[in-house]
Amino acid sequence: MIRKIRNKKVLLFWVMVIAVLVLIALFPGLFASHDPVQADLNQKFLKPCKEMPLGADHMGRCILCRMIYGTRVSLFVSGAVVLITAAVGGCVGMFSGFYGGKTDTVLMRIVDVFLGFPSFLFTLAFVGMFGGGTKNLIIALSFFGWMHYARVVRSEVLSLREKEFIKAARGMGIGNASNILRHVLPNIIGPVIVIMTMEVGGIILSTSGLSFLGIGVQPPTPEWGYMLNDAKVYISDMPQLMLYPGAAIMLTILSFNFLGDSLKDALDVKESRWTKDS
Repeated sequence: MIRKIRNKKVLLFWVMVIAVLVLIALFPGLFASHDPVQADLNQKFLKPCKEMPLGADHMGRCILCRMIYGTRVSLFVSGAVVLITAAVGGCVGMFSGFYGGKTDTVLMRIVDVFLGFPSFLFTLAFVGMFGGGTKNLIIALSFFGWMHYARVVRSEVLSLREKEFIKAARGMGIGNASNILRHVLPNIIGPVIVIMTMEVGGIILSTSGLSFLGIGVQPPTPEWGYMLNDAKVYISDMPQLMLYPGAAIMLTILSFNFLGDSLKDALDVKESRWTKDS
């Protein structure tokens, strides 16, 4: 009982942290007092002050404002990618697990083929050929991000389709589509939500890494990885220029990971099911 209460409090705390991040991402203008892309060389490397609490960068731009607007980019890209990959992987996993037989065999072999590709190298090649930017970044990160969902959902559906309520629904003449929507889908939402939450951190890290390499989100759009790229030249004299965006990346990733762990406990998701062989 005490453990459940503690878990609920932890879950509520991380939900509030994520809610604040989402609020900042949706309404950055409420928290930023300066234009994040407007340069002012007269304020180059301005030290922290009342107007710019974290100071200014090499172009005289407010560091705090750029970090605030960078939140929008990171959460938008990661949110779009997890929604796309969860939808695609969830559909593949449901059809594979529910229908079984040749359908299951064909779909799982397709998943195996995709798992055999080096996804990060593909992402690098894709954005290298078609250019960076938010749209191409979302496409590249989504292309190889759905297989985990497919395997987990298939595993859940395989255990569900032999349940008595599924058999009873079939006996009552309920079609497969209705059976999936009414009985299967509600029972797999929990594990999918947990995976989505825990995948966000990795996507944010990939987005920042690609932007740091100069092939992700393109300037002048403020983004944490690109801020790190800008600051690397000044790391010896002004290490705080890299510290601020680096801390933002780390804290955001930790927040989503801790939220995922808390949701897993709250929803009683069994981790052992996640690793079942296909």
